[in-house]
Amino acid sequence: MADEPHIGATYNEIHTLIGNAAEKIREQFGPDIMVAIGGGGFFPARVMRTFLKDPKSMRNIPIQAIGLSLYESLPTTTAEQQGVEVVKTQWLGADMQALLGHKVLIVDEVDDSGRTLYYAISELKKDVEKALAQLPVEEREAKRPKFAVFVVHNKLKPKAEKLPDDILYFAGAEIPDQWFDYPWEMKDIYAHDAKVLAARKVVEAEKK
Repeated sequence: MADEPHIGATYNEIHTLIGNAAEKIREQFGPDIMVAIGGGGFFPARVMRTFLKDPKSMRNIPIQAIGLSLYESLPTTTAEQQGVEVVKTQWLGADMQALLGHKVLIVDEVDDSGRTLYYAISELKKDVEKALAQLPVEEREAKRPKFAVFVVHNKLKPKAEKLPDDILYFAGAEIPDQWFDYPWEMKDIYAHDAKVLAARKVVEAEKK
């Protein structure tokens, strides 16, 4: 995979992709809070919030942030752990109470192996149960949050971890199992867009 050419999209294309997905998410789930997985999920979550804003009340959906690392080199990880083991770098803590009784949309940029999303949902559910245990028994079920996932891209590949069946899953688009260059990773956005469009023209010419 390392020798394969990178693929990508312009910022405008991804902005539109998120907007289109927002309509489906609003109709099928209707989230009232988002949890962005850093760092890739921060940018999509902010764009998603624009499209999910209530047109009547103009209320913005609040965004909580968690930090999870699968591929980055951190002081607490070894080379063997990278790409295999998910590590928490930031968590909700006392803010877990903010999820109770809500529809929670977890946002990330790409679903690659499935490990990060699986870990995020598993750990959030564990901590939610601890928070619910502090409530009277008769209130717990009504306060148990519902979770859904949105990723800008889902890679078409076997996943190392499978999400629970009760989790609604939304992807802006499905892509091949290749390295994807996101515009928010680039210092020169104009060069990035030009490169993406030029590569696309080559592919289209080869198909003719």
